[in-house]
Amino acid sequence: MARIICIANQKGGVGKTTTAVNLAASLAAAEKKVLLVDMDPQGNATSGVGIDKSQLRRSIYDAMINSVDPDAIMQATELKTLTILPATPDLAGAELELIEMPEREWQLKKILHPLRDRYDFILIDCPPSLGLLTVNAMSAADSVLVPLQCEFYALEGLSQITRTIKLVQKGLNTGLRMDGIVLTMYDGRNNLSRQVEEEVRTHFGEQVFKTIIPRNVRLSEAPSHGRPIILYDIASRGASAYLDLAGELMARGGVNG
Repeated sequence: MARIICIANQKGGVGKTTTAVNLAASLAAAEKKVLLVDMDPQGNATSGVGIDKSQLRRSIYDAMINSVDPDAIMQATELKTLTILPATPDLAGAELELIEMPEREWQLKKILHPLRDRYDFILIDCPPSLGLLTVNAMSAADSVLVPLQCEFYALEGLSQITRTIKLVQKGLNTGLRMDGIVLTMYDGRNNLSRQVEEEVRTHFGEQVFKTIIPRNVRLSEAPSHGRPIILYDIASRGASAYLDLAGELMARGGVNG
């Protein structure tokens, strides 16, 4: 049965979609069956695995709002065991449309839970906000993985996301847990990066993954080519880091590579 992991941070530009795409691809490379769910109206995870959003007739929006069968929406990717439920800009309207719906916080759960037996991992890429789309993702998930950019305001943003997780745990998903924090955009030559790492590890201890995602030019280039980093440049530091992160995630969950 799939572990459903929500990748969330209300701040933009922290490596959230980069982590969703490349962690999904790295798990698929380890021969795990992975479903990547794009819950961001920008659809960057969709284009990041090579899907042309302008050619899509349906997206996750249609499954959530119009009860379209997700099998009619899923798209194959270059990696045999990685499938995506794509997003288009239509999803932006879902925030408003969900308000009027009964059980509005559980629409994504209704879609994903019947699919659990078909996958080892379901990864949800959330929008950079804490609205109803992110609440739906957290209500459907077993755990939350938080990418954290090594910058000055990192801990401030982290306190917001941990508060949101606690609220969801209280009222919507009592089993939700924090999977861990992934430090991203790390530059070892930069004192600030090292200070942020030290502070986060002091505050959160074992919840912080040992694997650190470095600043890496090849990692930044890969999305414009519509390819995860392991397909764009397997020899890069970025590819190595995400393969290590996938291994660590599997080890933490008792899943062998």
